Amino acid sequence: MRTGTYEGIQGGMFGAGISAQSAGAERLRLHRLVMPAGTRGRPHLHEGHESAIFIQSGQVEVWHGQDLTEHAVLRAGDYIHIPADTPHMPVNTGAEDMVCLVARTDPEEQEGVRLLDLPVWLASRVGPLPVGAG
Repeated sequence: MRTGTYEGIQGGMFGAGISAQSAGAERLRLHRLVMPAGTRGRPHLHEGHESAIFIQSGQVEVWHGQDLTEHAVLRAGDYIHIPADTPHMPVNTGAEDMVCLVARTDPEEQEGVRLLDLPVWLASRVGPLPVGAG
């Protein structure tokens, strides 16, 4: 199956992949995310749905947990699990695009995404969203 791409409200360019809309999936979503070097997503969570992410290439910092106080640096070959309702935000501080595969228990494209405010303490560390991002 080949599908199109779209820009997620949380940031990044998504390959539509398998979803309720593309394949009639009922409890699963699988898509590809490309995050250009020097960009970041918006803080968000997926209401009632968990995600499993595999980093194909590049690297990404993921701020996660309550008030985004937890931090992980992921590189090609790494996995991360984001439990349901867990705030998180990806930041690509690397020199190349980060590409990952994301599986989620929500078959819908964007309906379960809830945007959150960027904590003041983190804003100076990650900077503003680049012009045109999200």
